[in-house]
Amino acid sequence: MKDGSGKKIVKEIKVDLDKCIGCRACEVACSAFHATPKYSNTNPARSRIRMVIDELNDVYVPIRAADYAKSECLGRDKYVIDEKEYDECVFCRASCPSRDAFKEPGSGLPLKCDMCEDDPPLKEPSCVQVCRAGALTYEEREEEGGEQEVKSGDVEIGVESLVDKYGLEKVMDTIARMSKKGSN
Repeated sequence: MKDGSGKKIVKEIKVDLDKCIGCRACEVACSAFHATPKYSNTNPARSRIRMVIDELNDVYVPIRAADYAKSECLGRDKYVIDEKEYDECVFCRASCPSRDAFKEPGSGLPLKCDMCEDDPPLKEPSCVQVCRAGALTYEEREEEGGEQEVKSGDVEIGVESLVDKYGLEKVMDTIARMSKKGSN
């Protein structure tokens, strides 16, 4: 997002792992915010933030959903934390075909953290508001604008995901059928 001065506003949620207690309040708040209608129910599978938990070693890592990846990555690095080995996928923020994390239940459409953008705007994202341990903090800062890379909109990302899953012809037929219903 750019302001009038040509500078862009960068919004960021920072995580302090030393403070996270693994309560999952962030997951509940996020899923309630994104429920339809808003706050009508909670479903952790709808949450744009997920908690990676290793209770035996007292390790809690909140991971926020990022961009959709059309294919699974080739890298399978291993991370060792407190002598326990973790696969790279555990900490990955992308929604991708190789796993169910960060996909809308039922439709399988990819989820992405939207910082709880709303009208009127929230002071801070829901997950930050409910984090009583202070592990999540919200920050806005200005950066020199330059030319910002144009990214696909949410609709395009959703359509790309459907094309990947069902094929272009099936998606086009469905859209054509839906547009005929809408014009009647």
